[in-house]
Amino acid sequence: MEAAALSRGSSFIFLVRFLCLIRIPFVLLRVRDITGDRQCAGFIILILVLYIGAAGAGRPLSPLPSKADDDVKKPLQTSRPYNFAHRGANGEFPEETAPAYMKAIKEGADFIEADIQATKDGILVCTHDVNLDDTTDVAEHMEFADRRTMYEVQGVNITGWFVVDFTLEELQSLRAKQRYAFRDQQYNGKFPIITFEEYISIALDADRVVGIYPEIKNPVFVNKHVKWSDGKKLEDRFVEMLQKYGYRGSYMSKEWLKQPCFIQSFAPTSLIYISNLTDLPKIFLIDDVTILTEDTNQTYAEITSDSFLNHIKDYVMGIGPWKDTVVPPKDNYLESATDLVARAHALGLQVHPYTFRNENSFLHFDFHQDPYVEYDYWINKIGIDGLFTDFTGSLHRYQEWTSSVSKM
Repeated sequence: MEAAALSRGSSFIFLVRFLCLIRIPFVLLRVRDITGDRQCAGFIILILVLYIGAAGAGRPLSPLPSKADDDVKKPLQTSRPYNFAHRGANGEFPEETAPAYMKAIKEGADFIEADIQATKDGILVCTHDVNLDDTTDVAEHMEFADRRTMYEVQGVNITGWFVVDFTLEELQSLRAKQRYAFRDQQYNGKFPIITFEEYISIALDADRVVGIYPEIKNPVFVNKHVKWSDGKKLEDRFVEMLQKYGYRGSYMSKEWLKQPCFIQSFAPTSLIYISNLTDLPKIFLIDDVTILTEDTNQTYAEITSDSFLNHIKDYVMGIGPWKDTVVPPKDNYLESATDLVARAHALGLQVHPYTFRNENSFLHFDFHQDPYVEYDYWINKIGIDGLFTDFTGSLHRYQEWTSSVSKM
């Protein structure tokens, strides 16, 4: 019976933690409104607390983020290329939701990655696209029908519902959905958009050291449409949130290893700007060969030139290129690799390419529909330092398997 009680208590605690992430716990604060009795409300909440304390005595409920001693946590692995959970385990759950991040941690991610934008009322949230059309049910919310509009984003006119036109409260009335129709649709409509703060809390509450890899997303667009009363901008708010939760220190420093974090952006001026605000390691993202940088309108050729890499290395510790620019494909077969990785490594820069996806539609024919063959190619032949994947579990299993084989 004692074992059953512990199991029941642990399950209940997990549920409470999960509900905290999706903002349902605030319903508890309204118990008095439902009962119409202050004493009755207090009694109900007291019974709930006592139940958690008694049934879950073997697993104390900690607030988010965890206040547990970091010394007891398993440290970050640094002996092999990093496993970056691209928008969480988004091959299985809708991207950038609490379950996607918690699943990625369970599957062995070294870092969980997120895209950070700002709401109309200046709250930082996790969402990739500037508009909400492809990843939420916003089109089903008739109360927001008049918010559909057109903005110019990086020289392209886009029509839709935009994050910057919604308050946090309005955003969290929406529910996330899977971006790709060929992926599991069963979780559509179940989970809300989460804040930057909630994302951080998920990493800090893990039972081992899990890093974060947030991106300053579309800063030119966000700063044009969202204004803070103190005159600060997205980059300032972004760094302030990291500092609030203790993220600091240069790469591999004691502080960094305790709470690992890479900061990424496609905008070089944002990375240069925050270099005066934090010593956390920064990664310059490099888009496809046809896309200009959003802030400086530089071409791919310009930002991968020796002169630019020599310039940017004073502000960043690595680059994050789209993998098809490192090894370009033709007719879905790989051509010869460029020298980008070698030139970056010669300057002491790490290379974190994106994005690795298990589905056949994303795998080049060279890999024979086998993501393990793709991992092996990039890690052992190209020699990258970490990789962004939608399927954290498969990369973790590959690395565990190959690590065990190498030790035999």
